[in-house]
Amino acid sequence: MVNHTPVAQAKIPTSSSTDVDRQWVENDSVVGSNPTTAALATQPEVITLNDQYLDEQWALSHIQIPKLWQITTGNREILVAVLDTGIDQNHEDLNGKVVVEVNFTDSLTPSGVYGHGTHIAGIIAADSNNGIGIAGMAPESQLMNVKVADDKGRCQASTVAKGIIWAVNNGASVINISVELEQPSPELEGAINYAWSQGTVIVAAAGNEGSQSPVYPAYYENCIAVAAIKQDDNLAPLSNHGDWVDMAAPGFNIYSTLPDNSYGYKSGTSFAAAYVSGIAALLLDVVIDTNGDGRLNDEVRAAIEAGCQEIGIRGVGRGRIDAAKTLAFVLHRE
Repeated sequence: MVNHTPVAQAKIPTSSSTDVDRQWVENDSVVGSNPTTAALATQPEVITLNDQYLDEQWALSHIQIPKLWQITTGNREILVAVLDTGIDQNHEDLNGKVVVEVNFTDSLTPSGVYGHGTHIAGIIAADSNNGIGIAGMAPESQLMNVKVADDKGRCQASTVAKGIIWAVNNGASVINISVELEQPSPELEGAINYAWSQGTVIVAAAGNEGSQSPVYPAYYENCIAVAAIKQDDNLAPLSNHGDWVDMAAPGFNIYSTLPDNSYGYKSGTSFAAAYVSGIAALLLDVVIDTNGDGRLNDEVRAAIEAGCQEIGIRGVGRGRIDAAKTLAFVLHRE
């Protein structure tokens, strides 16, 4: 049983900012063989959003997510399962996002009392351009609330394994697992392998002990293990790292949704994993089956890995995720 309390306490804004339109303009060209997407990607992009706290979301421009938004903001048929402490599905910025939920804990509610799962959900799929709150990575995608950690953030390997199998059998395209366990579990590894065999992308947090020791399920081969970096591309405080980590993503002072229509900051590899899950959800609406195996999860993982930027830090795999490079890789493969 492991408590995966975030590194930083959430801070609720003491005052509300006014709605401000934000435009991102990117001039980097990306050329591919698909005439439609290539033509779009070579044009300077203008992405206009009016979300209230957009200025707090440094990660979006840092990983160049507007480049992918030129082509897709997700798809309602792409379900992202959040295996966590539950989601406050009544949050104003997550309205209608949770299409199914299940509770594998002894908590009396599947909702997000603890706050961790709600924060993850916002990073992945909060409504964008609605004049309130934040912008999610894949705002057109939908969420599955799979509560595997209790209202104090504690969970067991067997519970996580059950949640994975349930999510896959109920249509999950992406599974975000922002929990960490210190010991390996054959049951958990079997569930991860089953999910991968069914075409699901599995993303897991690398852990917050500042260690190179593996945590689970992130260590397993068919998981994408994600470390956390700061805005300056240095490793975030307490982020695990090592040769078993696949990549890094923003995970320090991350602003997102919290229960009861609140918003605030959290830090840790949990939130870095959510950014990778968001990119995976977007890519599932873009990639094609290049090897004819009937699945897209291998193409999605290859694209994310190929798009990583080297940031000069050991122990973060291929580097920091980058949506522009990822898109270039996808377009050149089509």
